[in-house]
Amino acid sequence: MSSREVLREEEHELVARAAGGDQAAFTELVRIHQHEVYTLAARMVADRELAYDVSQEAFVRAWRAIGKFRGDAKFSTWIHRITVNTAFSHRDRRKRKRTESLDSVYQEPVSESLSPERGGLSATMREPLAVALDALPESLRSVIVLKDVYEWSHTEIAEHLDISVTAAKVRLHRARKSLRITLWDEHKAGAE
Repeated sequence: MSSREVLREEEHELVARAAGGDQAAFTELVRIHQHEVYTLAARMVADRELAYDVSQEAFVRAWRAIGKFRGDAKFSTWIHRITVNTAFSHRDRRKRKRTESLDSVYQEPVSESLSPERGGLSATMREPLAVALDALPESLRSVIVLKDVYEWSHTEIAEHLDISVTAAKVRLHRARKSLRITLWDEHKAGAE
């Protein structure tokens, strides 16, 4: 049995115990998934403090619903869906209340597994990419984050956003094209 299979089996056991009301098992699931949940929240809402709130609420929602988790998908996929839903509801609430723009100094969490070369490239691209992502309409930003960062299938994205698979593909194409144009224009302006 591979280490990945062992981890999945251990996680399955934790989920089963948590579904039975074992808070320690759920706490261990939170520990395992907290970084990825926070990172997803940060990418969805483009605000570090709001991402913290979103990730906390996502785990609270997961705890309340853990008894309904059927195990059809991996726990990580399930908690990602809860996180995305929570991010959408927070952004909707914030839009209704918002009087000022998003924080322009937001910096996305950095992956712990980047090589020095990729880390350097990532550091130089982080701010322009965050600005370009923030400029995208929410419908495009959501699709590109779910597809390119979290590798959801077009079908999963379509089901989750309640759109057709074709619409998911079109939105992804438009989002990538917009980012390419924005980042290329910025690159050309910086070279002049």
